[in-house]
Amino acid sequence: MRKLWALIVARNKEFYRDRSTLAWTLLFPFIVLAGFTYGYSGRQEPLLKLSVSPASAIETPALRLLQATPGLQLLPMEDAARAARKLEHFESDLSLEFSADGQRLAYSFNRGSEKGKLAERLLLDTLARLPEPRPRVEPRALTGRPLRYADWLLPGLLAMNIMFGSMFGVGYVIVRYRKNGVLKRLRATPLSAFLFLTAQVASRLLLMVVTSLLVIAGALLLIGFRQQGSWFDLLLFLGLGSAAMISLGLVIAARISSEEVADGVLNLMTWPMIFLSGIWFSLEGANSWVLFGAKLMPLTHVVNGLRAIMIDGAGLGTLLPQCGILLGFTGVFTLLASALFRWR
Repeated sequence: MRKLWALIVARNKEFYRDRSTLAWTLLFPFIVLAGFTYGYSGRQEPLLKLSVSPASAIETPALRLLQATPGLQLLPMEDAARAARKLEHFESDLSLEFSADGQRLAYSFNRGSEKGKLAERLLLDTLARLPEPRPRVEPRALTGRPLRYADWLLPGLLAMNIMFGSMFGVGYVIVRYRKNGVLKRLRATPLSAFLFLTAQVASRLLLMVVTSLLVIAGALLLIGFRQQGSWFDLLLFLGLGSAAMISLGLVIAARISSEEVADGVLNLMTWPMIFLSGIWFSLEGANSWVLFGAKLMPLTHVVNGLRAIMIDGAGLGTLLPQCGILLGFTGVFTLLASALFRWR
């Protein structure tokens, strides 16, 4: 344990003594958050958005007639609970839920949304134009608060920060150690490869969780972000996400001895995850092969889990699939890195 603790302390000192890296790790999420918050404000959106569940109901006569309305967009949803969450966050103006036989239509509206009242009037007028028999209508009222793009973006930025800090902070650093002879010297000490890798994982895991919490605290103060879920659940999930990304960095660093090659491989792996993990925009409606590829990337599950906890207030009990996938990634990547690791 003394060996492990000595390595963790040494690695942490190396990190916070590098002032430029420390400043970039803390400031980068705020720079991107500010750019997207102000740069993408004012973009044109549909006048009204209606969530529809199940997705097959979009072919009913009522909705076919409704789709002819200019400025209206229908959002097909397989999960009624998900449609309700979008309505609570003002991401849609009305939520329509059809029964299996199509004879009953339950629509939900947000009491605080003026556009929701307009969408409700439009829906009722459209249904009145249908021939008999018409679907039986059941109104429901919900309450919620608007979800700003900055609020939606913050969990994705945290996940991206974890990815860069974990993969480059472990993968690139170990390659540098190998190139400048540090690993060669450590090999002469009573230190096993497993203990060395464990120390690297523990050190970076601690740093990633602490810096993520600092970024969240800054968002609470600067943009008025509201954390909806449990802080304890968030802390545990940050640890799971960081461990998965760190273990992936270990695989890259297991044998490479050139910093240039390591930099190229790390960029080759990180940039597809940035664009296919739903950090900047939702993947709803994307092609099936895009969604399948996104599910193979650990960053996708980190982003989805953080959004569920921070925005929807979900607990770890509802995120067991994501937690299991991240633990699986961590176990497989760590075992692979241990098998491939070479000191020289």
